[in-house]
Amino acid sequence: MVPIARHLMILGRVQGVFYRNWAVDEASRLGLAGWVRNRMDGCVEVQVEGLEEAVAHFIALAHEGPPAARVARIDVSDAVVEGLTSFQKRPTC
Repeated sequence: MVPIARHLMILGRVQGVFYRNWAVDEASRLGLAGWVRNRMDGCVEVQVEGLEEAVAHFIALAHEGPPAARVARIDVSDAVVEGLTSFQKRPTC
């Protein structure tokens, strides 16, 4: 099976609610690789890669996020598979 990658821009009340920690936990649980970071504009950015079914499941879960989050919208686009081996938090950009 060939891995796929997706880039997500998650908008809403998603900073200051442990969204990044939640994303690391969920992605790791699903066997996905990639990264998550806050952006200066208030959204959360995610690069996620792995098997298509697991990536789709992560995206579905991301619409809810952690309990305190209020996701307004997620913009999803195809991304290049970077060959990452784990899922990590990255610094704010």
